[in-house]
Amino acid sequence: MPQIVDPDIERYAAEHTSPEPPELEAVAAETQEQFAGRAGMLTGHLEGAFLRAVVAMTGARRVLEIGMFTGYSAMAMASALPDDGRLVTLEVSEEHAALARRHIEASPWADRIEVLMGPAIESLARLDGPFDVVFIDADKTNYRNYYDAVLPKLSKRGVILIDNVLWSGRVLDASATDDDTRAIVELNDVIVADDRVEVVLLPIRDGVSLIRRR
Repeated sequence: MPQIVDPDIERYAAEHTSPEPPELEAVAAETQEQFAGRAGMLTGHLEGAFLRAVVAMTGARRVLEIGMFTGYSAMAMASALPDDGRLVTLEVSEEHAALARRHIEASPWADRIEVLMGPAIESLARLDGPFDVVFIDADKTNYRNYYDAVLPKLSKRGVILIDNVLWSGRVLDASATDDDTRAIVELNDVIVADDRVEVVLLPIRDGVSLIRRR
């Protein structure tokens, strides 16, 4: 994944962010080892710490994640939940889920995390809200569908976080016509014009939108 933030700044920020729990270090290391070509999909230390902070500061008790990959972000967010808090994470790849499950089950947060397999749109139709935090980090062409599906399931003071909204800077390239880029550009335009919500787009890693109800 091309760097948007200067790598030295990114490194300095990570060095001055509270350390990763060893459970997250372990899943990150195995992801790099097994899925080197896809390891850029990993949430990573800085963004994982941000997600954990959002869950903690909002006092969230129910979290929904769309797109688990190898479990890093699910574990990071679950670590900030109270003992009776619950996180539901949606994943379509059995290959990714196998690695994630091993690390989740070995972690202190296993009883807080439920993994639902299958197409996320189908899983979302079966899930009842409200959710206090929703994190969207899955197939980009369905981002708009996921946003539309989860907004009605958001709790009164809930927040939605959407990853990769800067898409390695390609959102600035008017000549980029691939489906993923156009989907992200269109979603960003839709959200900023949606009078039901307020949004701030943060240049963390590959861009994260933080959305709350008005």
